[in-house]
Amino acid sequence: MTLQQFLQQDHRACDDLFAVAEQAASGGDLALAKDGFERFRQAVLRHFAAEEGMLFPAFEDATGMRMGPTQVMRMEHEQMRAMMNAAAAALAGGDREGFLGQVDSLLITMQQHNMKEENVLYPMCDQHLAAAPALLERLQAALREG
Repeated sequence: MTLQQFLQQDHRACDDLFAVAEQAASGGDLALAKDGFERFRQAVLRHFAAEEGMLFPAFEDATGMRMGPTQVMRMEHEQMRAMMNAAAAALAGGDREGFLGQVDSLLITMQQHNMKEENVLYPMCDQHLAAAPALLERLQAALREG
């Protein structure tokens, strides 16, 4: 398995959790939406932490590119953290419409972000980090903890 394959699988797992929360909120079940969104948020935060703590530094060390794609991804992670916090706050306040508005924006941002990672960054990581199989094992361990 490549870094790209594994990390894309994790994106899909996060997407599935997102869909559960969004569908629950759309159907008016805010308790299920809260639970589902918290599961989604924790999975995404684990994903971000694994990328920022392991993948990005390894890529930057291997390529010398510190202000390239990884910097953009970090900025987008911050943007999505803020969006997730706003969505969670809307849910906590019982604001279903506010939550749905927040997650609509989050979904668009996530889709664009994932496309960049999956089509640009991850293939570059596989190219430059192929000789580092321990990295994949560490990422798998970190993302399976949840």
